Amino acid sequence: MKLFLVVWMGGDGDVRKWFNANGYEEAKKSGGFGGSGWASTAKWTCGSKDFFVKSSSRSANRMFAGEAAGLGAMRAAAGSGLAIPEVFHAGDYEDGRGSFIIMEYLRLGGRGDAAALGRAMAEMHLAPGPDAYGFDVDNTIGATPQPNGWDADWIRFWTEKRMKHQLKLAGDSAIQNVAEKLIPRIPEFFDDGEPTRPAIIHGDLWSGNIGTADGRPSIYDPACYYAHHEAEWGMSWCASLGPAFWAAYRSLIPEAPGFKKRRPLYEAYHQLNHYNLFGGGYRGAAISCMEDALRFLKP
Repeated sequence: MKLFLVVWMGGDGDVRKWFNANGYEEAKKSGGFGGSGWASTAKWTCGSKDFFVKSSSRSANRMFAGEAAGLGAMRAAAGSGLAIPEVFHAGDYEDGRGSFIIMEYLRLGGRGDAAALGRAMAEMHLAPGPDAYGFDVDNTIGATPQPNGWDADWIRFWTEKRMKHQLKLAGDSAIQNVAEKLIPRIPEFFDDGEPTRPAIIHGDLWSGNIGTADGRPSIYDPACYYAHHEAEWGMSWCASLGPAFWAAYRSLIPEAPGFKKRRPLYEAYHQLNHYNLFGGGYRGAAISCMEDALRFLKP
């Protein structure tokens, strides 16, 4: 964390300069919120208006450009159903030693109305999207680079840009042994004939990225791309989504045939990412998840 603190303190002048250049007088950093292993966060106040600022030692292209684009895409798709922060700026520090993003400050509360969150997520997933899967820019999931680009074939996108990418980063022989059985069989998870279409997903929807603001459910800190909507639930093991949520979500998007067998496939991506980020027990979890997925397939 020391590196991030140095970068952050060195960048306060650039943040203040942006506020002054955009008509916000007397910008003051009024509180820090810590952050993660790859970004620090703080509240800035300009008169009566508050802003949320994140800082990273990485360049904007490697960190915040994707977050800014993702928040914008979710805001456009969700409409008024979700409180998603508006982004005002994302860019590099002048000295090239990192980057920062300035966004709307949300006064966040607890999880709130689970049914409202379920309906709002379904409405976002149902919003019209492009004709292909992916995203305009690469982004990150946690600190892990997440390559995007575009592909009209969902199975190919998921295989190449998601599973194989994480497997390459893992470089683990035990994980690879199971993956060699799973990867060639990914098309079988979609043999029920249910069509897929590109939908914007948050991409990293766990409990820490869900709250309420202004009486509405709120989601933030995304790893967005256009995907098969079921891929959203690969992190549901860490999201505490209960019956009220699912009843509301399923009232708009009924459970498709094959959802239960695809769920561990989508979870495997996130377990692999957690192994790549944190190591430890996530290695076994990633292997178990891939084995669970294989058990849904015919021998």
